[in-house]
Parts: sequence; C-alpha cells; structure tokens
Amino acid sequence: MTYGATILDADGLRLSADEKAFFRDADPFGFILFARNIESADQVRALCGDFREAVGRDCPITIDQEGGRVQRLRAPLGRNWLPPLEHVERAGAGAERAMYLRYRLIAHELHGLGIDSNCAPIADVACAETHEFLKNRCYGEDTQAVAAIGRAVAQGHLDGGVLPVLKHIPGHGRATADSHLDLPHVASAPETLEQSDFAAFKALNDLPLGMTAHLVYDAYDSRPATTSPVMMQLIREQIGFDGLIMTDDISMKALEGALTDITRDSLTAGCDVVLLCNAPLADRIAVAEAAGRMTAAAQTRADRALAARKPPADLDIQAAEDELAALMGGQVYG
Repeated sequence: MTYGATILDADGLRLSADEKAFFRDADPFGFILFARNIESADQVRALCGDFREAVGRDCPITIDQEGGRVQRLRAPLGRNWLPPLEHVERAGAGAERAMYLRYRLIAHELHGLGIDSNCAPIADVACAETHEFLKNRCYGEDTQAVAAIGRAVAQGHLDGGVLPVLKHIPGHGRATADSHLDLPHVASAPETLEQSDFAAFKALNDLPLGMTAHLVYDAYDSRPATTSPVMMQLIREQIGFDGLIMTDDISMKALEGALTDITRDSLTAGCDVVLLCNAPLADRIAVAEAAGRMTAAAQTRADRALAARKPPADLDIQAAEDELAALMGGQVYG
C-alpha cells in the first residue's frame, strides 16, 4: 500500500481526536513540526508518538532547524546557533568541518526528541541581489564551496540518524523577492544558471530528499518551478536528482489559486509529495484528498529515502563542541 502524497502538521502540542482520525485515513508520508508544537522534551516525544501511532508506522517527522532565524527548537531544547552564513564566515577555511559538527550536534538534539528529518542543507548560491529573507541562511556565493559545505551538512545529519532535505531545488539564490509573500522571477540566462545555481544541486543529487523552490525561471517557463513540468524535468534529468521531492509549503503567497488546484498541479508537474503548513484542518483534509496516494515512482523514492535513515553513530558531544569552538575562534552560538 502506498503512502498519502502529503506532509502535514498539527495544530498544537498534541493531536486532537479529529486530527488522529484524519491522519489515520489520509496516511500522509510524514509530518512537520513548528514552534507552536514545541513545549518540552517529553511533550515533543509524545507528539511524535501521536503522529506515528496515527499512521501505524515509523513515519518521518521533519522540522526547520537551520539555526539563526530559522530554528524551531530553542534553548533549553536546542542550542541557539549563529545564522549559517555567519557561521561559515567565522570558520573560514574550516567551514566544511565546522558545519558538519554544527549539524551533527543538531541531529543529536533532534533524534533525541523523536525527530528524524531536517529541512537542510540549503544549496542556494547567494549573490549580491539575494533577498534578505534567505541571504544569511545560505552558505556563500561560490558554487563549489556551497556544494562542499552542503555535503558536510548532509553528512552531519545522516551520521546522526536524521534525514536531510536539500533545498530549494533548483536554486533560490537569485530571487529578489520573499516567496512567502510574492512570486519571485529569475531572469538569468540558462548558461548562467547551469554553471552556478543548478550546479550546486547537481553536486548533491544523490541525497534522499529535496524541496522545491517557489519561483519562476523566465528562460524556461512562466510557471513556478513547483508546478512546472519543464522545471521538474530539468531537476530530474539535467540536475539528476532522483530523491523524493516535496514541494515547499504550498500555502506560501508565491503560489496562487486554490490549495487543491496547487496540489494537483504540483503532483502533475512531477513533485512526489505536497507540503502544507499552518492550515486549518478542513484545508488539510481537502489537500490530502486532492493529493491521493503516491505514484509507484514516488513510493520507490520514499522507500529509498527511508532506507537511508540509519541509527545514529556514537558522538562524543564534549569533543565535538570543543573542536567546533576551536574552528570558530570561540564564538559558536548566537
């Protein structure tokens, strides 16, 4: 039996009876947590248990724990990290190792709470025009360096038993608008995109999970990448990414139209699962019905992604913290 082609969230700290019944029927591939779902370690573990009990399997549970502005866990549940770009800049030549250690420690925090996926690494290549909502979440402006750091970030997750989600495919760095609020357009020529933005993702095309970018690449199509068959084919064939692709949150203002129409358009374009966040239960039910079950190809990718979820390797936390502090010149946390 295939999974539901959705990733969904919960209203609060525990599942309501209505949410439990809905998730039991819809069987979403996985779930995502937000700050409103987090109060204490025991509560987060219990909520993760609620999700898995509702669908009757060890489903993936993800979160946005990049560090800096975008982190749902805060002290005492998680370390308060510097923004990724500042972390990279402070580490200098040691950035790859420093970012590995950062996300190895993040993975340790997540796994201990029952969370086994994280929406990182970001392989978006920053530039002078990158919108402020994204810029300090990036790892730099050099494509090769971004890809190498992205690899280190992904490995830090995997070594900690947490599945990384590569984002935002095929590249959000040239966007000058915030896709939470508007639909960005990128007017760059294909040759430029292929040598920079797309190349960073191509270097990471073997990762198990990826997330789309809600923006239009004018040289290719007038539709946002998430709902564009042209861009999804480019992601699969030119970039060569054959992991499970989830949409970015379809409730973001970059996408226009009814949520059910966006759902169908995203899946028709070639996405495997639809991510819907911060929506009332009625909308979650409607989107789950519109999404239906995964295709056979999506199910194969889902099974392959879940197979990459391994028990965490041993970690000497004090040694990791000491090494990271040495690489960072003493200032590790925000």
